[in-house]
Amino acid sequence: MSDLITVTGVVLSTMPIGDYDKRVVLLTKERGKITAFAKGARRTTSALLAATNPFVFGTFDLYEGRSSYNLRQASVKHHFTELAMEQPGVYYGFYFLELADYYGKEYTDEIAMINLLYVTVKALLNPRIDNKLIRRIFELKTLVIQGEYPQMFACNQCGITENLTQYFEEANGILCGECAGNSVHARAIDGSTLYTMQYIISAPVEKLYTFAVSLKVQNCLDVIVGQWLAHHMDRQLKSQTILEMML
Repeated sequence: MSDLITVTGVVLSTMPIGDYDKRVVLLTKERGKITAFAKGARRTTSALLAATNPFVFGTFDLYEGRSSYNLRQASVKHHFTELAMEQPGVYYGFYFLELADYYGKEYTDEIAMINLLYVTVKALLNPRIDNKLIRRIFELKTLVIQGEYPQMFACNQCGITENLTQYFEEANGILCGECAGNSVHARAIDGSTLYTMQYIISAPVEKLYTFAVSLKVQNCLDVIVGQWLAHHMDRQLKSQTILEMML
């Protein structure tokens, strides 16, 4: 039998296998995104019953097999069971998990995404923060972690940091008024939206969900972040479709 390894991470998804087992997808600091089988985890007497559900954060003891892992035991740090009672917060949560799954890779250090997921799920439980804003913050910060985000701190043509008034996706982000010229494809962006995006891109995760925005800024974020993400993904996620049906 292979050696026992311990990983730190979060349960992204689960699937029933046979009568009593589960297939669990974990995002971990040590091994990246991995699949593990939890034998007997669906039995009511199983010690793994509560630990093998989505939104569970903790440490997991695994045996490594040829193509997957076998979960032996888990120590739960937080399971966020209260999120199940939040509507539509729980649908946002499943979308965030699936987006992390989409970008997750094996044998990479995923601690940044794990931390982002943790603070984001906590934010979903805070009634003072709008879920629509949480969504755009999470999406943009995910793109930052993946290195696929729009450049918003200097003109992508001339490099100046002043007069940044136009957003142009084909130019990979912000442009100054002079470089944007009369392009019909450039989109005017106000200073508040630009500052908000700059803050999300640069702020540490623990400072992300500490502000509110106007309806105008929210609408701009919906368009810019939503379109950027859609253009950089090869498919729409199932949870995204469900989320948008619920809104």
